[in-house]
Amino acid sequence: MKKKGLVVGLLLSATILTSAFTPISINADQGPVVRFEGQPITFSQQPRLIDGILMASVRDLAMALGMEVTWSEAERLAVVTGSGYELKLPMNSDFAYVNGKASTIYGNTQMVNGSMYVPLRFFMESSNHVVRWDSATSSVNVTKQADSLPVVGTYDHLVTLLTQNEGNGSAQVSLITKQAKAETTSGNASVPAGASAAVAVQDSARAAAPGYSGTNVQVEGVDESDVVKTDGTYIYTVNKQRIVVTQAYPADQMKVLSILDFPGNQDTQFQPSEIYVDDKHLIVIGNSYQNYKPVPYNGAGGTTQKKMIMPMRSQGTAKVMVYDLTDRSSLKLVKEAELEGNYVSSRKIGSSLYFISNKYVNYYQYREMTDKEEAKTGLAPAFRDTSAGDSFTSIPLDQVYYLPKAIEPNYVLIGGINLNELNQTMNVTSYLGSGQNVYASEENLYVAVTNYEQMRIQPMRMPAGDAAQGIRVGEPNRASQPFELPKQETIIYQFGLNAGKAAYKHTGMVPGRLLNQFSMDEHNGYFRLATTTGEVGRPDEGTSKNHVFILDANLKEKGKIENIAPGERIYSTRFMGDRAYMVTFKNTDPLFVMDLQDPAKPKLLGALKIPGYSDYLHPYDENHIIGFGKDTIEVDNKNPNGPQSIAYYQGMKVALFDVTDVNHPLEQFKELIGDRGTDSELLHNHRALLFNKEKNLLSFPVNVMKIDPNQATTNPKMLASAYGNFAFQGAYVYSLDLEKGFQFRGGITHLSQDDLQKAGQYVHAGDKQVQRVLYIGDTLYTVSNGLIKANDLSTLKEKNSVVIP
Repeated sequence: MKKKGLVVGLLLSATILTSAFTPISINADQGPVVRFEGQPITFSQQPRLIDGILMASVRDLAMALGMEVTWSEAERLAVVTGSGYELKLPMNSDFAYVNGKASTIYGNTQMVNGSMYVPLRFFMESSNHVVRWDSATSSVNVTKQADSLPVVGTYDHLVTLLTQNEGNGSAQVSLITKQAKAETTSGNASVPAGASAAVAVQDSARAAAPGYSGTNVQVEGVDESDVVKTDGTYIYTVNKQRIVVTQAYPADQMKVLSILDFPGNQDTQFQPSEIYVDDKHLIVIGNSYQNYKPVPYNGAGGTTQKKMIMPMRSQGTAKVMVYDLTDRSSLKLVKEAELEGNYVSSRKIGSSLYFISNKYVNYYQYREMTDKEEAKTGLAPAFRDTSAGDSFTSIPLDQVYYLPKAIEPNYVLIGGINLNELNQTMNVTSYLGSGQNVYASEENLYVAVTNYEQMRIQPMRMPAGDAAQGIRVGEPNRASQPFELPKQETIIYQFGLNAGKAAYKHTGMVPGRLLNQFSMDEHNGYFRLATTTGEVGRPDEGTSKNHVFILDANLKEKGKIENIAPGERIYSTRFMGDRAYMVTFKNTDPLFVMDLQDPAKPKLLGALKIPGYSDYLHPYDENHIIGFGKDTIEVDNKNPNGPQSIAYYQGMKVALFDVTDVNHPLEQFKELIGDRGTDSELLHNHRALLFNKEKNLLSFPVNVMKIDPNQATTNPKMLASAYGNFAFQGAYVYSLDLEKGFQFRGGITHLSQDDLQKAGQYVHAGDKQVQRVLYIGDTLYTVSNGLIKANDLSTLKEKNSVVIP
């Protein structure tokens, strides 16, 4: 059974209903003017409105696109072909086959005066075209998908799109969470006693600042927000509900300069989550909330019964606050900007800031409203920019696009701010759809969303001897029953970036699901992706498989490598120039090396299988890559009905792989940290890594757990599954080179001896949990919510520390 709204047919064929063309008065036997690329299509038989759906002759539509039509009498269907595209249209059917895949038609093919008619929108969108209603000329305009996205246009069309998808359960797979709308909440800069510093002194300190580390980002030149930033003199931290500015250089003069507090009140609250810093500005990004306040209204149909509903506006916003850094002891707020919805991600490229939100469209609370104008206002997305005033500005529906292949009850809003022109109102584009993973190069932003479709597969045939394997004769064999296998496709939307503006460019699609942002990469005009299809451990055709796809500048498939490591899933991927590295896992860690130099013919070169797995891969140089993950121990499983062995993860593992011989990659060095239970934020967030090849410096925060040797057991399974006790929390510091590998230099903790003595099996470091490590000149800094500590980079001897109040 196919889920309504998530099947390929819906992604390609939202129908044209009469409401989508209002206001217009036409004869039922003749539809509106249809234009292709601005030129009217000449029809031998006129389009018609049949049951509220605009229908047109298959032959006329095919001729307009330069395609051919043939009739298969044996199958009783029309076949449309052209430029690698094939559409099969059975007679009197509500489904069709697009390039061999079954697609639902919202409507039916029908014979009219001896010619087959098909819903015009389905035909055009299935061939990668966009259909729009132009109210100014009362016409239907068809353009190529690469040129534009369709516009929502009217309230009625928005309702149509949402109604068609209301049963798809799509909110479960989007990033949207319903939130409270924010009013203006400005941060208050408080200056601790004795912390005030003259601007001239600050400028002097900045001028003398040495080299320093930046945030570990995926793409050079594309900055990513983080909880800790430095400009070489000052350290800026997201500290719970505050932003703390600390003078860090020189280390012997460390002091807290100022604290931005966002106290909130009974109505609104701002939660800072990430920051950016440059020479002029501190940019704070987070979510703003308004407390829930039900509003009474008269029920539908004119009833006087009072009901309670939520306020008309979304109750949450993604908020950007820009502060002038002229005087860091008294930061000045110079701009606020908000997008309705939940903050998703952001990037900063030079002086341009781009941030993304997802707003859930709760159509259900509006469709019962008697005041339709109020409902229309509530359903439209909105933004706020203090450059244009304090109130929110609704985005007209004729300026809201929708993503035909990912229609969901959400708005994706992309805001762009030119930090050199803060008096300009931010550029905002809005799309009805959803976004999950975000990747950005210096030229393009990619938003990816995975759609799910249920498809029935054939029952498995069990091999002979099943009874001897524990399946008793006469019992139903569950494995042989038909079942629904989820099919996944990832839709990619590309937006060009230019001076704070994001403009839609292309749409692409690949099978499977993405792991994270490192599953995507842009290189030399091509876009590369790594995906997983199926389910891990299935013994049938639904088992997991992994793939790499290469798309051209128009996001059309150029090359691919399919069916890598069946039965396993991707744990990490890294694209580096003309190569790609992929780690999959089930019981062992295969590191795959792929050659992508020829985009049309990518090749799988070599693989290395070792215990453990890598959650994150980081380049060392062009022939070496560092893997951060977990070690594992594989133990025989004596359950005859289960897997033959089970792999238990152990402590943290850091490995240096030599891929000089791409056909035979090697694990050149490895470092094992702690026992089962050891963890690091680096395994979940790449920005927690500090690495500098020239300084032979490698450092990251880690929570170390160790097994008491007095409690050792000879039982392999018990030994492999045993968790360690708390031993350390802080930053581990290593030297790393190609001759000696990993050399542990020491650990830096913010926990006192008293804290350690009070620690039990587990520790809650609280405000002393080290979050980031950075360097300025010859000083290494570790940052927690309660402390910033400065240590000599060569000896790790403590130089100074400052307590954060």
